[in-house]
Amino acid sequence: MAKKLANKKSKELLSDSDIREKGLNKEDFTPTWNGRLYIVDPAKSEIAKKSSITKKGEYAIKVR
Repeated sequence: MAKKLANKKSKELLSDSDIREKGLNKEDFTPTWNGRLYIVDPAKSEIAKKSSITKKGEYAIKVR
């Protein structure tokens, strides 16, 4: 499995292929992150609300 990269602003975790498919700039991502959150239902998740996450997906807890 390829290492995922974290978006420096939103902390969303994506693989290289996902970044290319979505047409995002790879410079906005970093391989240096710690911890992982899986948000399934942001409307019902207290952690998503405290982290200001509005869409489901995989997120890093700490991004450097």
